[in-house]
Parts: sequence; C-alpha cells; structure tokens
Amino acid sequence: MADTSDIRTPAQIEADIKRRREVLAETLDEIGMRVHPKTIVGDAKAKVASSVDHTLGRAYVEVNRVVSDVKSQFVDEEGSPRMERVVPVALVVVGLLALGGTRRRRR
Repeated sequence: MADTSDIRTPAQIEADIKRRREVLAETLDEIGMRVHPKTIVGDAKAKVASSVDHTLGRAYVEVNRVVSDVKSQFVDEEGSPRMERVVPVALVVVGLLALGGTRRRRR
C-alpha cells in the first residue's frame, strides 16, 4: 500500500516551486552583486586600504618604540638630560658640521 502522507496537492507543489524560485532568484542576485566589477573593485580597494592602515599602524608603533629607546639614552627618568651622554654627541655633531662647512668652502 502507498503511504498517503507523502502525497502533496497541486497547490502545495506550486507553493513549493514558487518558494524555491524566490530563493534561487535571491541567490542569483547575490552572486551577480559579488561578481559585479564595481563590487570587485570596491572590495579590492577596501583590502588595500586595510593593509596600508595596518602597515602604517605597525610602523607608527615601531617608530614610537625607537624614539622612546633613543630618548631614554639621553634623558633620565625625571626628564633631565644625561649630560654625560649629551655632551659627547653634541661635540661629534658640531665637529661634523664644521667638517662639512670646510669641505663646502673648498669646492
């Protein structure tokens, strides 16, 4: 004997077909949006911008770390200059500037 619980009416079949068509149409619309050139370009721009932002953020953090490390070499915890380190560096800088000045005069 056939199971009568699996038998569907024509109205039920039509409603099921209509629902599946709507789902398929939504899926096709979504696929169309994803492969549209403007969407692809927009996604690519967003990825590049995100990558640049991330790279710049990492660079900023690294520069801050280096600046803090250098500053800690020339300034103590209270913010006062460490003269035993500042004076030799200042003398080297003045010497290099003087050397550069004499070379320019010769040319």
